[in-house]
Amino acid sequence: MANATQAFGLRPVRYQDGNAWNGAVVDCFISSSYSTALFIGDPVLLSPTLAEKDTTAKRPTINTHAGTSGLIVWGVIVAFDPDPTNLERKHNPASTERIAQVVRAADDLIFQIRDDASGTPAKVFPGQNAEMVAGSGGSTVTGKSSFALDASTPTTTQAFPLNIIGLANIEDNELADSAIWDVVINTNNNSTGRILGITAT
Repeated sequence: MANATQAFGLRPVRYQDGNAWNGAVVDCFISSSYSTALFIGDPVLLSPTLAEKDTTAKRPTINTHAGTSGLIVWGVIVAFDPDPTNLERKHNPASTERIAQVVRAADDLIFQIRDDASGTPAKVFPGQNAEMVAGSGGSTVTGKSSFALDASTPTTTQAFPLNIIGLANIEDNELADSAIWDVVINTNNNSTGRILGITAT
């Protein structure tokens, strides 16, 4: 049976020592002057724009990450605080102030992400690094991100944001287009040393 194709962004699952993700998050500020919608599973970076900063200085301010080479991934959105004007809203629309709950990216935290079927998944992927693609921006129904692993990019490039651990060992996940992969964030600012992509000889 073919893999499902619906992207969901990044989701934290476990640590490299085998323990399940402990649910720890950081409350982060999204400014009403930030004109991009955000979704659960989106990778994020810290906003460089002074006008967007939380005026209380109690929370870091986030923007979406491009998913491409050389940019630090600060974390991944796992939830939003409820919107009192629309309790059913699962994503955060553009230009809307809100608090997002973000899990910090770190070398020891493994995420899962679906690939975008733009290349042929192969046994050489584990150990390599990859970029992400943002897709259509996410679902306003489910609130889930459209970020996916760019299956055309796995290689040894050190500056790519994802390091592929391997094919996720979950039911009905095949080594084929739109597979789900276990990854760590290669370009995170909690790193004590960068993880290098390797390839088969």
